[in-house]
Amino acid sequence: MPESTLTIDCQVHAYEKDSLSRPWQGFLQGPDEVTGDDMVAAMDSVGVDGAILISPASLYAYDASYALEVYAKHPGKFGLVRPFNPKSETVGEEVEEWAATPGVVGARIMLRPYEFTEYDPGLSSILDAGAKAGIPINIMCSGNLDLFSQLADKHPNTQMVIDHLGIP
Repeated sequence: MPESTLTIDCQVHAYEKDSLSRPWQGFLQGPDEVTGDDMVAAMDSVGVDGAILISPASLYAYDASYALEVYAKHPGKFGLVRPFNPKSETVGEEVEEWAATPGVVGARIMLRPYEFTEYDPGLSSILDAGAKAGIPINIMCSGNLDLFSQLADKHPNTQMVIDHLGIP
């Protein structure tokens, strides 16, 4: 008898209310809070077996500590992806270190608010580190599919995921 197919949500965000202990860096359209417990309850209510938990850059910038806490509290429910700062001089090493973290399934680049070309050293460092570590790189490239295409041509050994294609 064939095994049942798992249902996986390919992108969810869990986050706490803005607080002094974990202050938001920006804003997110949506509820004031969607905790890891809330997310698991919502997933269970509709038969979703697991999800890719992406640390929301708009709230936590490049800090994935809450996503790591959620992962630890709910083993087997989440794969982890976090955003990286292409302007960091050590971003390649940061991606490699992240890739070795239990539960990690990818890394993320937000092309906004910066102006990038396919020759940007930070983007290249992230993409090369992802290929070396064997993890895909999600790229939020809304309004800039040409750059995504150029990066894909320049980094053929990197698995790349188009992230939030429909957002203008």
